[in-house]
Amino acid sequence: MSAITDISQLDLKASYSYADYLTWHLNQAVELIKGNIQLMSPAPNVKHQRISWRISGCLFNYLEQKTCSAFAAPFDVRLYDRNQSLLVSKEITTVVRPDICVIGDPDKLDEQVCNGAPDWIIEILSKGNAKKEVKTKHALYAESGVMEYWLVFPYEQVINQFVLNGQKPVNIN
Repeated sequence: MSAITDISQLDLKASYSYADYLTWHLNQAVELIKGNIQLMSPAPNVKHQRISWRISGCLFNYLEQKTCSAFAAPFDVRLYDRNQSLLVSKEITTVVRPDICVIGDPDKLDEQVCNGAPDWIIEILSKGNAKKEVKTKHALYAESGVMEYWLVFPYEQVINQFVLNGQKPVNIN
């Protein structure tokens, strides 16, 4: 089997796993949402990057002496349905790349990814991806056990905070 180096080599209607995802060497960023390939927006614009940088800087300063870890994109997060048992890599069908995520449990981290739901995910919306972020990912993050989800709307200068599943907001210690 030849290496997958271009999105045109994949069937966008097929279902894929994390094991498949690991074999791809694409120039374009993608996510897997329940086995379906989701094309990501092109590289973020300057406004998006400035917001990400500022939020990341604040988190770095706040978390410096704490046990939580924060990561900025590109960083893979493998999500599981929290009501099911932990799956082996070939059965994982959801891999997302949030703009920023905070993980309180160091056991969720390996050398490559976060395995399971981060405590807090921040997505900075780009024009054209608002529907996916607001609807699809909100439901996905709630199902996976993410405790807090922020949507940053750069052009409206608004942040929507969602505390998912009736849980308390993440306590960053």
